[in-house]
Amino acid sequence: MPRTKEFDPDVALQAAIELFWRRGYEATSMQDLVDHLGIGRASIYATFGSKHDLYLLALDRYCTDIAGIYTHMLAQSGPALPGVRALVKAFADKALTDPDRKGCFVTNAAVELAPADHDVARRVDEGLTGLESALLGSLMRAADQGELGADKDPYALARFLVTFLQGVRVIAKRPDRRRLEAAVAQALSLLD
Repeated sequence: MPRTKEFDPDVALQAAIELFWRRGYEATSMQDLVDHLGIGRASIYATFGSKHDLYLLALDRYCTDIAGIYTHMLAQSGPALPGVRALVKAFADKALTDPDRKGCFVTNAAVELAPADHDVARRVDEGLTGLESALLGSLMRAADQGELGADKDPYALARFLVTFLQGVRVIAKRPDRRRLEAAVAQALSLLD
């Protein structure tokens, strides 16, 4: 008769996200996962597969969770640009207030693993494309509603903002309030 799990896989996956996000893939050993998740090595393998499999699941869950947050921010009814501005400011605020200075899990994955790991690269691309699509939808709505000048290209703005926001998340590793606030003000001025 098979044993029942003595842990919640969702709670364990969330704990894995936190550990991989803070330390990175290479710096996280299987023993680190055992200690942090509070479950045995065999249970990790049986539930999640290899360390790499668990990392991919953690990255997938993070992307799903973060996409829900920015989709909610951008999907507000009425004018579209306030949601875009709020999203940019939220990225900067997170960079300035995160005591662990983790940055962004997707950005960290892009820097650490994407150049050599096809599975990670695909997830990074999907995550960034999802953010770009959400921003593009809001910027196109802003253009349709007359909030965005006719001289503004929603596609170019969406691509720029994704690149800018990833830079903000890199700067989050060593945030400088004046630098970040000036950069955010400059980025937001492109929406005027």
